[in-house]
This record gives sequence, C-alpha cells and structure tokens, in this order.
Amino acid sequence: MEHSQAKGEPGVDIVGSIGQGTNGTGTNGTGTNSQGSNGQRHDSRRTDGTMPAGWTAGAVELILVRHGESQGNVAATAAQESGADVIDVPARDADVELSATGREQVQALGRALAPVPEELRPDVVISSPYMRAYQTAAIAVETAGWPVAVRTDERLRDRELGILDMLTRLGVENRLPEEAERRRWLGKFYYRPPGGESWADVALRLRSVLGELNALGSGHRVMLVCHDAVVLLFRYVLEGMSERELLDLAAGTTVLNASVTRYVRPEGTGPWTLESFNVAEHLEQQGVQVTEHSGDASVHPR
Repeated sequence: MEHSQAKGEPGVDIVGSIGQGTNGTGTNGTGTNSQGSNGQRHDSRRTDGTMPAGWTAGAVELILVRHGESQGNVAATAAQESGADVIDVPARDADVELSATGREQVQALGRALAPVPEELRPDVVISSPYMRAYQTAAIAVETAGWPVAVRTDERLRDRELGILDMLTRLGVENRLPEEAERRRWLGKFYYRPPGGESWADVALRLRSVLGELNALGSGHRVMLVCHDAVVLLFRYVLEGMSERELLDLAAGTTVLNASVTRYVRPEGTGPWTLESFNVAEHLEQQGVQVTEHSGDASVHPR
C-alpha cells in the first residue's frame, strides 16, 4: 500500500506549515506540501458544475488527524497475519485505547504542533468519542501546550461494522460466506453489513459535520481527530470524488497512524484546497515508529 506524504525540511516544519496558505499566498514556499495522493494539488471543484459539501462561508483551515496506533490495530494485524477468524481485541470498539507506540506517536505530534504561532493554531478541536481518537486529541493538545478544550462528536466515529465486528476478512469468508459474497458484489462504498454502516452512510454524517463547521463563521481553524476511513471519506466529500476515485484511493493508500491531512480556503468560502495528505514526517523526524494498519484492500465491486 502506498502513502502520500508532504516533504519538508528537517525538524518539525512540515506540521509547522499549519496556518500557511490561508492568507491567499499558498504554501510555505517549499512547493511540496500541496500534494494530493497523486502528487498534485487538488482543488475541490467538480467538473459537472455542482458543489460538494462545505462550500459555504466558514472555516479557513481544516486539519484531519488519524488517531495513533491502537491496541485494536495491533490485534487486528496479528490476527490477519496468523490466519485467525477472530480479532482478540481488549474492549468494545469505542473503548479500545492507544498502544504504547500510539502514545509515543501522539506525543510526537503534540511536540510538532507546539511551535505553531498562537494566531495560526486551531481554535476548535473536535474528536471522535472513541477512546483511541480522544486520547490522541487530548495528549497532542496537552503536549503542544494549546489552551483549547477537546470536544467530541459521535459523527466522527469509525464505521460501524455490525455483524462483521471483530472478524478478520478470513473470518467473514469462513463464518458469513453470504455476507462475504454480498460485500464483493456491492463493493466497499455501498456494502452495509447487518447492524452496521456503509461508507455512504459515514459520508452522510460527515456532510452534516461540515455544514455545522461552516456555521461557526469565517476565520476559524478546525482540527478533527478521527479514523482512517473517515479521513478518506472527508476527501470524498470535500473533493467531490466519484465512487471509483475514492475506491482507487482506498485500494492504494494506507492512512498512517497520527498522520495529518490539511485543507485550506483563505476566504472561508468556495472550494477547499488539499494542501497535504497523510503526512507523518513529524514521527520520522523525532525517531518515532511510523505504523501502517490498513483495512481490506479489496474495495471495488466485483
């Protein structure tokens, strides 16, 4: 699986680019942290003339952070590698905490965020209520020394897996073969497991989040701490992607733990511009392990 990262100078300048590009002058001058997943800046303009969600007046900067490595990430990877049917998670999904490595990652994120000038810091930080995401937000903000409260919003939670919860891909094939076949037929975007959600369901939640962020008024900088699928679906909504574009992205990209994705729109109106995607250099620069825990790469409909 490939991942796109913005390239920066040694140190923490890559995350220090937060706030740049929101005054109409572009990026911080390196020309390299404005890349999307294909290496090019992506303006969120649809070719059919319609407007994606998030085009009304509101925030000027949107920072998306995937949570640090969780105990569930570790357990899921171990189960897949061993050929197990069931993932031995230590708690229900909402209560799974960060791993020791995950804590190191989010502390490193906080140290990278600390130099951001006060006037360019996010003044709104909202997290998924799931423990791994909330711990990521709280530890990063505290480490950075930002005097901002972390709020939670259940619409930022991970996709609900319903009957598939705690099963590996092999486990679904072995125990729920009809669901496995239905998932292959529909593809990941529209497949909704019994008791769970499709990616289309999650996208609907995110559209409502963006609508409320616009109601904050112009000039706000917002950081959202969430999950890998949620980051990808924000891209789908903000950039007006098609189903195929989203699934192509998901099939070839792992959203890294504690990575940063950033959108700007200097005037607080019009389309969002993707400035950087899936950046984790702040971990590498501090000698902290970068972890890739991806979902099922078989995402396209059969």
